[in-house]
Amino acid sequence: MKKITILMYSAVACLLLASCSDFLEKSPKDTVDPNTTVTDDVAVALTNACYRTLQSSNMYNQRIWTLDIVAGNSLVGAGGGTDGLETIQASNFITQSDNGMALYMWRSPWVGIGQCNILLSSIPNANITPALKERCMGEGYFLRAHYYYILVRLYGGVPLRLEPYNPGDEAAIARSTVDEVYERIIADCKQAIDLLPAKSDYPDDEKGRACKDAALAMLADVYLTLAPSHTEYYADVVSLCDQITALGYDLATCPYVDNFDATKNNTAESLFEVQYSGNTEYDFWGNNPQSSWLSCFMGPRNSDFVAGSYGWNQPTDEFVAQYEAGDLRKDLTVFYAGCPDFDGKAYKSNFSNTGYNVRKFLVPKSVSPEFNTSAQNFVVYRYADVLLKKAEALNEMEQPAQAAAPLNIVRQRAGLPAVSGLSQEAMREKIIHERRMELAFEGHRWFDLIRVGGGDYALSFLQSIGKTNVNKNRLIFPIPQTEMDANPLMTQNPGY
Repeated sequence: MKKITILMYSAVACLLLASCSDFLEKSPKDTVDPNTTVTDDVAVALTNACYRTLQSSNMYNQRIWTLDIVAGNSLVGAGGGTDGLETIQASNFITQSDNGMALYMWRSPWVGIGQCNILLSSIPNANITPALKERCMGEGYFLRAHYYYILVRLYGGVPLRLEPYNPGDEAAIARSTVDEVYERIIADCKQAIDLLPAKSDYPDDEKGRACKDAALAMLADVYLTLAPSHTEYYADVVSLCDQITALGYDLATCPYVDNFDATKNNTAESLFEVQYSGNTEYDFWGNNPQSSWLSCFMGPRNSDFVAGSYGWNQPTDEFVAQYEAGDLRKDLTVFYAGCPDFDGKAYKSNFSNTGYNVRKFLVPKSVSPEFNTSAQNFVVYRYADVLLKKAEALNEMEQPAQAAAPLNIVRQRAGLPAVSGLSQEAMREKIIHERRMELAFEGHRWFDLIRVGGGDYALSFLQSIGKTNVNKNRLIFPIPQTEMDANPLMTQNPGY
């Protein structure tokens, strides 16, 4: 059997101390020695370690959803003063290389990439169950691609490190080009698609792991991002989305609200979620909390609606005004004066600086009685997003009539009338609008803005809502100064 000889493996410490959901609870409870033989249990532990970074406040527990603030859907809110200052700077496009948000979002993916590299180097030659080996490898490829996909969209070309780092190895590494990073992301996605089982093939206690469905969705997202410069990818997006549909998804059977119900994680619409258990044995403020921050942070300040109620992420007038009459998602997504009560409590507009708060992710105290007990997962990929990707790709292939079909499936669930007879330009605007409303505050809006029209859409929209400091250079974040100081081969992004 192959042994783990990588000294860095100690970074997988606490593998993983009773982790976030059923599948992570199975891992060994203590650290694994670097010379441990790779058995089935060790392979699973190595794989589980690759997920932990997703839970970090520097990723899906805070920073990914705060990108909606940068995208103009909302304001920081919070407690005033310096609370959230780094996000306020980012949303006003005045960040510099010492900005905390840029630093936090840079750091965490590299931890996840390092864990994936350990996994992908440790088990190919290990004498473990063949089906388990395939699945673990697929999970490693999926997660490494996902971490790099976050980095390349936020910072542009980044270093490609595809082997575990050992003490004594050269630490300084130059940036790869954007194209080179995407080549690796696409290759890893394709490996994941080939190796991973479908979501429906997992037993209930393994739900939440990366699956073929999610890998198909991520590759479709990557191709849609690159398609303005590679128009042949639009057809690939349609094909990938159809493959997901063929796995048994039907939006008509998936209530919108279920995606954000802490008692109904990993629902029928979900392709991939970041898992939380609400386990209070872990540091809520640490790098790998097992409780979701969303309800605690977004609960209306001074409302006592939910445990915590820190008042972050307050929707703007401009965002709320975008809801069409009769849109059923509005009352499930935002609080506003006169909206339906929450858990028997009436909303007051003075709870917020804007008169609005996010409702979508709130967990009643009957479910999460303390600020650090929320078990609500964060949905990364879901089927409505897949349908809207297909609609966008079809429209860019000059097929607006065909694009209406998947778009209208999403609109029908939202209680909205079908659209038809739109020009390509009108359909483009309708699709990007639908993505904004359907996926609000789920961390997609910023990436949509910078994707459409190669950033031109972002500049036009952001300037229209008064973001006068924005320019093309500011559509990616600065490389943190700490990284510039530590790596003599690193170069700064233009404009910083």
